[in-house]
Amino acid sequence: MTENPNQGPPGVGSDAVTRTVRPYAVTGGRVRSASSDLPLETLVSARPEAAQTRGLPPEKRTILASAAENYVSIAEFSALLKLPLGVVRILVSDLSDASLLTIHSTTPVDVHTGHGGANSPALSLSVLESVLNGISAL
Repeated sequence: MTENPNQGPPGVGSDAVTRTVRPYAVTGGRVRSASSDLPLETLVSARPEAAQTRGLPPEKRTILASAAENYVSIAEFSALLKLPLGVVRILVSDLSDASLLTIHSTTPVDVHTGHGGANSPALSLSVLESVLNGISAL
């Protein structure tokens, strides 16, 4: 088998370079979104005005087209675009900041107060106590 002298060792070909450079280029060099880190199960839908948007990169157009048809999670976008979760989080945050996407929060809401209860110390303590009681019952 003859080796190509211009080809580097396995894993150092153009695919490896593309995987390294492309996400950096897609996010403009950013590693975090300006707004927040979105959980991978966060559902996203396109807003009606997103259909008339022009001049977006292909990754953002794909996100908008997919989200126009159905609710799509951050993890699904990552698989569809073959991009890391961090890159997809940045792209989705950018589109949300531009009012082209609606992000449907996965933070639980406390039915008694109407506010997000995921960070409530009392709720966390009650959940932990329930888990401890369940384990003790085993």
